[in-house]
Amino acid sequence: MVAFNARIRTASSILAVAIATSSAQAQTASTKPASDLDELTEVVVTARKTGEDILKTPVTVSALTSEDIEARGIVTVQDISAYTPGMKVVDNGGGRNDRSFQQMIVRGFTPPNSIAQTTSVFLDGVPVSSATAISNVTDPERVEVLKGPQSAYFGRQTFAGAVNVITKDPSVTEWGGTVSGMLGTRNNRDFQAEVNGPIVADKLGIRMEAREFAKDGSYENAGVPGQTLGDQETKSGSVSLKFTPSEHFTAKFYGMITANDDGPAAQGLIGAYSVTGLTGNVVVTDQSNCTLQGRSLTGAAVSNRYFCGTAPGLIRSPSANTTDDAFIKTFLANPKGRLVDPGDGTQGYGLVSQYYHLHLAMDYEVPDTDLIISSLTGYNHEYYSELADLDNFYDTSQANPFGGAGSRSYFDFPYLVEQKTEDVSQELRASYNHGPFKGTLGASYLDSRFQNGLGGGNGALGVTTFSTVNGMTRSKTAGVFYGLGYQLTDQLSVSVDGRYQVDHLYAYAAPAGLKVTSNAFLPAGYYPGGSVIASHEYQNFLPRAIVQYDITPDTMVYASYSEGANPGSFNTAFLSGTPLVQATAAADGYKIEVQPEQIDNYEIGLKGKLFDNKLRYSIAAYRAVWKNQINTAYLLIFDPSTGSTQTVNANLNAGRVKMTGVEGDITAVLAHGLDLNLGGAINDSYIENLVAPSVTQLTGVSNFTGKENPLTSKYSAVVGLQYTHDLDLIEGSSAYIRGDFIYKSGVWSDAANVVKTPDTTNVNLRIGLNTGKISVEAFVTNLFDNHAYTSVTDGTLFNSTFSHTAYNAALIAGLPDLRTFGAKVKYSF
Repeated sequence: MVAFNARIRTASSILAVAIATSSAQAQTASTKPASDLDELTEVVVTARKTGEDILKTPVTVSALTSEDIEARGIVTVQDISAYTPGMKVVDNGGGRNDRSFQQMIVRGFTPPNSIAQTTSVFLDGVPVSSATAISNVTDPERVEVLKGPQSAYFGRQTFAGAVNVITKDPSVTEWGGTVSGMLGTRNNRDFQAEVNGPIVADKLGIRMEAREFAKDGSYENAGVPGQTLGDQETKSGSVSLKFTPSEHFTAKFYGMITANDDGPAAQGLIGAYSVTGLTGNVVVTDQSNCTLQGRSLTGAAVSNRYFCGTAPGLIRSPSANTTDDAFIKTFLANPKGRLVDPGDGTQGYGLVSQYYHLHLAMDYEVPDTDLIISSLTGYNHEYYSELADLDNFYDTSQANPFGGAGSRSYFDFPYLVEQKTEDVSQELRASYNHGPFKGTLGASYLDSRFQNGLGGGNGALGVTTFSTVNGMTRSKTAGVFYGLGYQLTDQLSVSVDGRYQVDHLYAYAAPAGLKVTSNAFLPAGYYPGGSVIASHEYQNFLPRAIVQYDITPDTMVYASYSEGANPGSFNTAFLSGTPLVQATAAADGYKIEVQPEQIDNYEIGLKGKLFDNKLRYSIAAYRAVWKNQINTAYLLIFDPSTGSTQTVNANLNAGRVKMTGVEGDITAVLAHGLDLNLGGAINDSYIENLVAPSVTQLTGVSNFTGKENPLTSKYSAVVGLQYTHDLDLIEGSSAYIRGDFIYKSGVWSDAANVVKTPDTTNVNLRIGLNTGKISVEAFVTNLFDNHAYTSVTDGTLFNSTFSHTAYNAALIAGLPDLRTFGAKVKYSF
């Protein structure tokens, strides 16, 4: 098996380099008879806010159609990433491998922290606040991953790209629907129902969808017998209405509600030092394999045991104190300092979240013209509440001399994290397409609010230590945008896009108020809760120019230049520090205002089809310069006046990175009913300069030149092969078998590039029967039970003396779902 896996890794690496890929995905359809699969169907995308053939769109786009999603068994946002080379979703960027923080990384543009974004998510072109939400759209029409800056048409935080989920329109002509159920090992289940049809024939249609998805985790908690880690449960529902009172006007309303109720996260601890219990028993094993020459708070050299090369396997892990005992229930029932009402928050270890989304899209075609007036109105509201065991190991044997009455034993570190986001958005645009000219002119507005609360630890929770609600941040973003295109000749066309954007950011004092003891950043004094402590306006013009040349009617080449900007932010955490802490932070270059990130992106691409539309291909190469990169720095400052060390956590404009890559795909009908798709990407990053104090303190690396961005795969590839065969028993029936191979190269834990995850290789198989109305499928995912970590992040190693908390001394490993068998039945009516 080891040799077989080695051959698989080698083959996938060669494939990633050879085909240099990652753009439009294959158009396969397990629900269609083989007679319909002798040529590939056209895929229409909305990369420029209007429907275009993907092979005629001069933008790098990866599109998963509804047929693709069903054929591959795509369920989660991680599945979307798996089948999209050049894209990575990291769940444990905040040290917790769950659905609270899901970072979408496109082309290797790793966000600076767990709540920042370089890629934004949209539903029907309307911005949404949650990456998780897009995987809860039941049976979408299409998922589009747009790569490279998309600021002109999609606006804020599309620095590296955008993910746009297109929902299906309700029918205004006839009623129909589907009911499906999936059962699998480890209590996997997925039940979906959809009904769709006209309320008023040809005028008003409705689509209603409901879904329940759940699974038990793949890992047993060694500390709590009978408990699995990684349990997830989602209930969601949506309704959409389509109103067409005339041939010139269309309105579509879409609303969705999603509730997640997950257990403790599937993650493991890899310690660089050993931790022992009361009797000397080993609780955490020392797995370090190297010693790094780090830096102390004063800059002196220190030796830190850590990990070099590939992250080692787990020993005595996963194991965590995640028992929902009376102490935890009392802790979570206390409303003191909470952001989320205790009745709505988590009731134990794990995650509870709710998400609401509404949007209204309207299009009016002005009679006797080629002008369309469009409006998009959106609203999002989301909250989550999560309790985690931050020490990531189980031991209750030691007394706690510091906690006082009601405190937990050593060593236990329950930590509560809560978050609320809310936003409203509005876009108006006019589109014109006549003869050789087409143009778009629009304006947009987004008002977004964010607030979080966090706290906990080893003390008497709910009495002396509890959750602290931070001040709210708010951003108001207004922009005007345009897109102009002209067909110069039958073969040559040019287009120019642009957006002028104004971001006005606000930071507010926490509800408990803010006492500033130094003039280092703000005038010293008391700031009441909810008062504005900082505000700033950022203005950016973001252009894009494209030249497109049709070599033949079936082949085109394009070249583009674009600029992007990621909004700035505020640092307010250090304002509550002592005068020495604030003075030290100021001397080290910390500021309240963080300037926007910027990017210059150059791209060339080739798209086309061959052999009477039996083969389609797309390839793109890009070169980007990421300037003013924002990096999160954790700086430990000791204050003799208090005898304590404070962690200063802030963002800095501290880096510059060159991003280079090639990506593309090949989709082919090899024979009657036999489809092949190949896709892959090489996404290289080269750090030119970077300031990362916490990484330097751990590793001693202060010159990061030539290093790669962390938490992103440099190489990725996907291969899918499906054979569909007509059956004579029932008209229109068919049988199919499908295999998918997915490869992602390992990711670094930080910018020092000291330790990384193993490469990931997954194989999924499916076999099914379709009669038109009824389809039955059996499947296995992760066939070879690959255990490679999804990612690793530098983490804290706790013990009863806190002797290893001055520097990161552990890795927190995200654990993948293991081999799963299942069966699915679907009925269409």
